[in-house]
Amino acid sequence: MSYVSPGGTYARDSRYLTTRITADGRDGFPVEPGRYRLVVSRACPWASRAIIVRRLLGLEDALPMAVAGPTHDERSWTFDLDPGGRDPVLGIERLQEAYFARDPGYDRGVTVPAIVDVPTGRVVTNDFPQMTIDLSLEWTAHHRAGAPALYPRELRPEIDSVDEAVYQDVNNGVYRAGFAGSQEAYEAAYARLFARLDRLTDRLAASRYLVGDTITEADVRLFTTLVRFDAVYHGHFKCNRRKLSEMPVLWSYARDLFQTPGFGDTVDFDHIKRHYYLVHRDINPTGIVPAGPDLSGWLAPHDRASLGGRPFGRGTPPGPVAPSEAVPAGHGPQPG
Repeated sequence: MSYVSPGGTYARDSRYLTTRITADGRDGFPVEPGRYRLVVSRACPWASRAIIVRRLLGLEDALPMAVAGPTHDERSWTFDLDPGGRDPVLGIERLQEAYFARDPGYDRGVTVPAIVDVPTGRVVTNDFPQMTIDLSLEWTAHHRAGAPALYPRELRPEIDSVDEAVYQDVNNGVYRAGFAGSQEAYEAAYARLFARLDRLTDRLAASRYLVGDTITEADVRLFTTLVRFDAVYHGHFKCNRRKLSEMPVLWSYARDLFQTPGFGDTVDFDHIKRHYYLVHRDINPTGIVPAGPDLSGWLAPHDRASLGGRPFGRGTPPGPVAPSEAVPAGHGPQPG
């Protein structure tokens, strides 16, 4: 499987299935607890957004989750973590089967996150930017008591503006650098990425969170790239002006979020590293997975509370992770 077009600039295929699951069911799929299955891989930054938002909002029971393995081939993500290599609810070996159930001629990316309608076995949506917004706005009847407002009405224009800049220059920017097919394309992506990180540094030097004084959707979207930066993007994608751990403001900000319930307790560094270094053989042909970096720094004090703000506003943190959804021991930083 090749991710790099020699001589070219990387362009993400953004042709998603945009059917929405809404409170009023206007697209034919009403919000119903237990009807749908959120399919993710903990390796994927786009899926990690949905994992974090689902946990922050307390939707674990209303929207059960299937976790695919960290690697895939040209066909699909697979359920190799489950007994017999099949998802126990959907009964399928490959996520591709749910896409083909929706459209036998489906010719786009078999991506995560995807929400599958369990009764029919068909993918409803893989539109990851809209998915987390809808979890905030359409699934409110099933939010936990004390769930945070991740997309508050009064801040939506600013959140949307920040999200767009972060997506273009950071979330997708690391891929444009890593999958660049020419020196020119790589250097342009590299410059754009670090220029944006410099601007985010200025913004976060005086503000604990990106928008307002609580965690919002904007923080979730930036975090999923930052948490992968030193483990993957710095070396594998050649985003190496500095490591995250060498950028004091962003490193403290990322640690603050990592240590907030709902963020770090969803992160599986083992899956992250195995995905990028094993799947992207055109840029890592040996398939060797690095032993580092040292993860212990993620648990170091961050001192961001001095900037004010409350992570959950008037709400409360989510409770402990259910044992069935816990990241395996040894797949994250270990307390000293």
